[in-house]
Amino acid sequence: MEPLNTALLVFLVFLAIIVLITILKTLFTVRTYTAGVVERFGKFSRIVRPGLHVLIPFAESVYFVDLQVKQAQFSVETKTHDNVFVQIPVSVQYQILDDKIYDAFYKLSAPQKQIESFVFNSILGHVPKLSLDETFEQQSGISIAVKTELDSTMSNFGYNILNALVTDIVPDTKVKDAMNDINAAQRAQVAAQARGEADKILKVKQAEAEAQSKALQGQGIAAERQAIIDGLRSSIEHFRESVPGATAEDVMALVLLTQYFDTLKDIGTKGGTNTIFLPNNPGAANDFMMQILAGLRGNMGSTANSPTTPRPIPPPPRVTA
Repeated sequence: MEPLNTALLVFLVFLAIIVLITILKTLFTVRTYTAGVVERFGKFSRIVRPGLHVLIPFAESVYFVDLQVKQAQFSVETKTHDNVFVQIPVSVQYQILDDKIYDAFYKLSAPQKQIESFVFNSILGHVPKLSLDETFEQQSGISIAVKTELDSTMSNFGYNILNALVTDIVPDTKVKDAMNDINAAQRAQVAAQARGEADKILKVKQAEAEAQSKALQGQGIAAERQAIIDGLRSSIEHFRESVPGATAEDVMALVLLTQYFDTLKDIGTKGGTNTIFLPNNPGAANDFMMQILAGLRGNMGSTANSPTTPRPIPPPPRVTA
């Protein structure tokens, strides 16, 4: 009986293993944001949603399809219309359409490769028509064009293109350095123009201030001379009242002679003056007086009517420093 019991035990263990395998191959679960494609003997049978499901053992098999949003990144090298080579990184966000799981699973074997091909085709169809500056300016327009073309193509395969972003435009390093140099030169030119305008305004203001200063200075000199004239007129009137018989010409000559000697005094007392040569004869003062009167009469046009003929004019005092 013992051999029979042993054989029965082995059979039961073997049966239990077969039942366990059958259960494992029969029951399966589908996660959230995932769909299951069930095939029966290699032929499409049905699509199952998240939850617990049962398969026909050894007849059916299941394949899972991810419905989450995915992102693919590509870098496209192309040439612009002005013969500048640029690298254009593109990020594409895509998702399988819920109602086209069958098309997404069976029509495309490598969806990212297919998307990459369409991205290259779209970029190479747009950028070579644009200059480098236009490429930078129309970066968002290139993104829209790529997304539109991908949408129209990939929707037939069950994919929805959410975004196609041109994240950057990277020209060659030498071209970038040249662009920076041009920009720096333009900014330096603008700064030079601004400095020139500032200097111009400053000089104009200085000229206006100088002109105003000269005008005020002229007004001051005119006022000073007027005051001198008024003072002399007052002095002459007082002198004529104090000295009977004195004429205005005598008074003016005396005033001028006094100013002449005051000038000589200032020269003598001024620092840096070493020697002063003056006429030392007793009639020098009278000679000065006659010279002043002669000059005054000559200015007044009355030299011919003068009752006294002036003596020869001696040389003026000589000052050496």
